Amino acid sequence: MRNDAAIESAVALALNEVWQLGLSRQTLALVGRRAENDAVGAPTGIMDQSASLLGRHDSAVFLDCRSLEARVIPLGFVEAGLTIAVIDTGVTHAHSTGGYRERRASCEAGAAALGVTALREVNVSELDAARGILDDVTFRRVRHVVTENQRVLDTVRLLETDGPAAIGALLDASHRSLRDDFEVSVPELDLAVETALENGALGARMTGGGFGGSAMALVPIDGVSRLQVAVDGAFAEHGFGAPETFTVRPSDGALRES
Repeated sequence: MRNDAAIESAVALALNEVWQLGLSRQTLALVGRRAENDAVGAPTGIMDQSASLLGRHDSAVFLDCRSLEARVIPLGFVEAGLTIAVIDTGVTHAHSTGGYRERRASCEAGAAALGVTALREVNVSELDAARGILDDVTFRRVRHVVTENQRVLDTVRLLETDGPAAIGALLDASHRSLRDDFEVSVPELDLAVETALENGALGARMTGGGFGGSAMALVPIDGVSRLQVAVDGAFAEHGFGAPETFTVRPSDGALRES
């Protein structure tokens, strides 16, 4: 999740307690989104705030952004000896301007052309028909969102039936879709993903809104050092700035420590 979303969620939780507002964590996530949309002018969603407020140890938050229903899905990384390695490319990006806003507008235009209120109402099986209605760019934006929604459902299913080692291919497909259909990747992110996959990662993808930032790789705990050395070498070979690689673990969301 983004640091700004984590900070705003912690502050919201603190103010909620100090002022005795009695707002639910789901409502506080909505407050954070409104602050970003209206005050900052960034057309962001609610995912990062929800992760900050609803997260649990070694678990993912399966969030329905329309109903705000959230379900905690055990990841099983600890038992499987896996971890998430984050590769920060050092390439900066801004969500309040540029490509992120254009991608959202394309998705809204695609939904309107297909006669739905949101792309979540479109199934993968309907994409062939959509191709004949939409221009190429809008179609590819729509295809990314529709297939990504299905990948989320497939990931939840595999985590519950086969365990975390089974989701690697879905992470890889997600990155390809973000790179080719949504076109929000950059060479540094692509290199990070490719190098991770060549050096022991079970799966890897860029994260966030794109145009910079970080990639993540699902990797055995004992393979992190190998991955870091390989990524550092690949970035140097390509003349990119030195990346920063570190591991993260899913943990409980914002809470009062004392």
